[in-house]
Amino acid sequence: MVPKAMRAAWILKQDFGYETRILNMHTLKPLDTEAIVHAARDTSIVLTAEEHQIGALAWPVASAITQSPELYGIPVITGAIGVKDRFGDSGAPGSDQGVRSLRGTYRAKAVELIGVKKSRSGEPVAEVHLVGTK
Repeated sequence: MVPKAMRAAWILKQDFGYETRILNMHTLKPLDTEAIVHAARDTSIVLTAEEHQIGALAWPVASAITQSPELYGIPVITGAIGVKDRFGDSGAPGSDQGVRSLRGTYRAKAVELIGVKKSRSGEPVAEVHLVGTK
């Protein structure tokens, strides 16, 4: 997922002028809550990406954001990309249709979240964080 997130980051920069930062959350335990909180505080947008059912990464990231006293009073927009409501098939990485459909989803979801932030704040967006598993 990290290479796909990097590709999405490049497209967001080329097509929209948005700066991004990618966090490789290669393990869930221990969860790097410090990096998550720092990303949320810096940008107020966090987008998780999973190559399986949404939740294994999205929920702990959302929990880290909501439980951090450093973020109290700071609005943070969150989003999640992953396979929705279906189980994947066995095979080579990226061979599953559900995973292939995620390729264009990064860009669309990031642009959607950035649009939400812009409409709420009226300020230009400096960067967005794409958080993904490997």
